[in-house]
Amino acid sequence: MKAKAKIFVICMLLTGVLAACGGGGEETAATEEGGANAEGSRDNVTIKLHTHGNEANYNWKETLAAFEEEYPNIDVDLIILSEKGDTQEAMKKLDLAAASGEAMDVLMFSDPASYAQRVGAGMVAPIDEFIVEEGYDVHEEYKVDTSLGGKYYALPGKFNPWYVLLNKDHLEEAGLEVPEDWTWDEFMEYAKKLTVGEGSEKRYGTFFFGPQDGSWMEYLKLAMASEPENTEFLKDDGTSNLDSPFFRKTLEIRLKMEQEDQSVTPYTDLISQKLHYRNQFFNQDASMILIGSWMNTELGGTDQFPLDFNVAVAPYPKNDPNDEGGFTPVTTDFMSVASNSEHTQEAYTFIRWYTTEGQLIQGKNIPSWNKVSEDDLDRIVDTILSGTNNPEKVDKASLLKVLSEAKSSKMTSPASYQAEVYKVISEEYEKLIFGEQDIDTMIKVSQERVQDVIENNG
Repeated sequence: MKAKAKIFVICMLLTGVLAACGGGGEETAATEEGGANAEGSRDNVTIKLHTHGNEANYNWKETLAAFEEEYPNIDVDLIILSEKGDTQEAMKKLDLAAASGEAMDVLMFSDPASYAQRVGAGMVAPIDEFIVEEGYDVHEEYKVDTSLGGKYYALPGKFNPWYVLLNKDHLEEAGLEVPEDWTWDEFMEYAKKLTVGEGSEKRYGTFFFGPQDGSWMEYLKLAMASEPENTEFLKDDGTSNLDSPFFRKTLEIRLKMEQEDQSVTPYTDLISQKLHYRNQFFNQDASMILIGSWMNTELGGTDQFPLDFNVAVAPYPKNDPNDEGGFTPVTTDFMSVASNSEHTQEAYTFIRWYTTEGQLIQGKNIPSWNKVSEDDLDRIVDTILSGTNNPEKVDKASLLKVLSEAKSSKMTSPASYQAEVYKVISEEYEKLIFGEQDIDTMIKVSQERVQDVIENNG
């Protein structure tokens, strides 16, 4: 366990929050008391759901009503930790609730780091026994791998893969087809052909929104994220992954596109002008944007960002034409059972239902559940696009194809000091892109600095 996680656990021990998280005896007793079969239990049970998700984004009223109708013996007490959906605010409140010994049953995390940190702190119970009892393969059931250290502590809710948004009008002008399967080399060729004009009138083939002082680091993992595993700067065992050939390849892509092809908005413009991907795409200053599919709700244009052109979607590029493809960065909601829950069976029953049938009823996002039918996916996409101003301008077929074929790589357990690693690599990248060092030097210095971070947090 890393240093910061250890401190977190010690704080929690001092406040007594881990008193019920110890040997598992209480969990077993609670399971027996609540009944091994939640549906067959005679006693009504109320479980508490702590979430960052507000009503507008998660449609809780309808979703929970449907669950309680199917499981009449389980009531869900919804505790929204941030009415504005602020995940940082939600995690602070969740930690305070845990430290005060507040009753918890179902916990919802919005990102791998928040999830892994609370698992390391002992707030989250493993759910492997329930999975084994039910008898399904998590890899076959869901698109997102949520395992940590060989155990499962969560099931995935929504499925937000990254993809490439395309200005379809620009493609047609350049005589280019909407890609259904492509490589980074082809992505670079498209960007070159889509780049037109000079000076202040120049329109770039693409725009990368990062890195920015340690944030938006997806843009320094381009080729890494196309692989089925080892997609982070650190490996699962905590050692550096900066010797990965795909890290080097990412740097080569960024350098070539900016300095040789001049097909990407200059990094200096991104930083000095504080450019944003929404403006760059909807104002047609860039023809392709690599971004997450949270953009589904905006694809047809909004009042803030009107759409004056046709939009298509392409998959995340792969490294080699013979690669399996489909791998991409993915965001999800990690649905977990609290380790101090007195109703672990009922809590698991809820997260299993919520991550399957519940996602279809909620109707706000694409589910991670693999058993979503084509008709269900079509209906959900229609519902999402209908909330935009011009859904008819969206190439729905390309969107459906990308969403149905995308999949997440094996999750790497985030280190508690991950932000420090990100900042180091971001700083060294700036020196590279500003011509202060070459790729070999950047990798060497980054490796040395990251190793210092690892050792200082060991």
